[in-house]
Amino acid sequence: MYCVDPRRTSSAKFADVWLGLEVGTDIALANAVGREIIAAGLTNDGFIAHSTEGFEAYRDAVDPYTLERAEQITGVPAEAIGELAHAYGRAETAQLVWTLGITEHHNAVDNVLALCNLALLTGHIGRWGSGLVPLRGQNNVQGGGDMGALPNKLPGFQDIVDPEARAKFEAAYGVEIPAENGWHLSLMFEAMERGDLRAAYVVGENPADSEADAQHARSLLRGLDTLVVQDIFLTRTAELADVVLPASVAWVESEGTVTSSERRVQRVRAAVSPPEGARDDIEIIGDLAKRLGYDAWGDPTVEELWDELRSLSPLHAGMSWARLEHENGLQWPCPSLDHPGSPFLHGWIWEDDLGGRGPAPFSVVEHEGPKDELTDEFPLRLTTGRALDSYNTGVQSGGFESPIRYGDALDVNPVDAARLGVIDGERVRVSSPRGSIEMDIRIQPDIPPGLTFTTFHFPELADSNVLTSDAWDRRSGTAEFKAASIRIDRLVGS
Repeated sequence: MYCVDPRRTSSAKFADVWLGLEVGTDIALANAVGREIIAAGLTNDGFIAHSTEGFEAYRDAVDPYTLERAEQITGVPAEAIGELAHAYGRAETAQLVWTLGITEHHNAVDNVLALCNLALLTGHIGRWGSGLVPLRGQNNVQGGGDMGALPNKLPGFQDIVDPEARAKFEAAYGVEIPAENGWHLSLMFEAMERGDLRAAYVVGENPADSEADAQHARSLLRGLDTLVVQDIFLTRTAELADVVLPASVAWVESEGTVTSSERRVQRVRAAVSPPEGARDDIEIIGDLAKRLGYDAWGDPTVEELWDELRSLSPLHAGMSWARLEHENGLQWPCPSLDHPGSPFLHGWIWEDDLGGRGPAPFSVVEHEGPKDELTDEFPLRLTTGRALDSYNTGVQSGGFESPIRYGDALDVNPVDAARLGVIDGERVRVSSPRGSIEMDIRIQPDIPPGLTFTTFHFPELADSNVLTSDAWDRRSGTAEFKAASIRIDRLVGS
């Protein structure tokens, strides 16, 4: 187990080798690993020839990323990068596992593609024990995307711009579907600023606390003509709303399905009844449709809604309600009732005809550091993340006590603390180009000099997203939460 992380986390301590890279240098590291695999003759040449395209362009692009150059960029010793490359290249099976440390950057998609390239070099994809594994941070994130909660996809990841896909859904829904991709969250906030988006309906999200450059985001939410929030708690976003619709807790008070990171669809069953006044999301949305003059829905059961999905999404067509009830989950694609489900999403890549698909492309991606550069005014790097016992902005997890809870302080290396003249527990002012907040210091030897860390779980105690960068990736829409530049000042009288 090799752990690549700017911080020496508990996972890094558990690993055989920790590669503590500089924030925002993931592509340089991956390209150097790829170059070393090629130089050492560890590529799976048969797989590359059969299943991929663009290898020569990739090989030429990574050639400048020597181990020595990668060490200069990433801060990771060349020997450790080489060891990782050889271990991954020689392994019978290997997995690349990543989380938001890869995707919450302004070049998020390029970061992911840099890792995909390594799997294509070695054939560590689409077979037992080998693969690309993006871990989800919260329950049913995968399921939300599967059901079409994306601005450019219909349920089952069918493209909105595809006329045939749209026609199928239009026939089922009885309405015309716009032929253009919608806005993702970052584009929505830009549209609010332009005045093109004047109303928002927020379901199970707390953007007033979770958005980067939070003060700006809150200002835009306050400026809407209408804000409707549907949630299980009165979040900070709900406090800004014109209308609040109290919902039930989906995983314990509702009937339905949940989809894991491995695409496994399982049944969810209500264990308790919701409190008085809280209602199932389906009931709320159905009643809202009736208020808007659309009575055709009636009062569908969850099974009827699932069957409608199956009729429209080939990925789910074989997942009958009865199969979900009696089998231990099914993994899409599952196109027919006699199909067992698909343990490997990319198993087709080993088939003689590639399952009727084209070859998997290598991608040429180049190192580019964070948008927030370190300066004399803001000389420290801030990265943010999760603590083990807490969810996102703390809405679901902040209401109970935990013996392992932390995350409302700013982690600082002892060397930086001594230079700044601050001590453990001291209250300080932390500033970025976007704003300032007060926080307590937590001296943490497992964080490298020059780097600081905090979570976003406790916005009422430490409003950390006031500091984070609103630079975002133009393909994924994800903001660069992982790389801000900050300054720490002692408070007057300290």
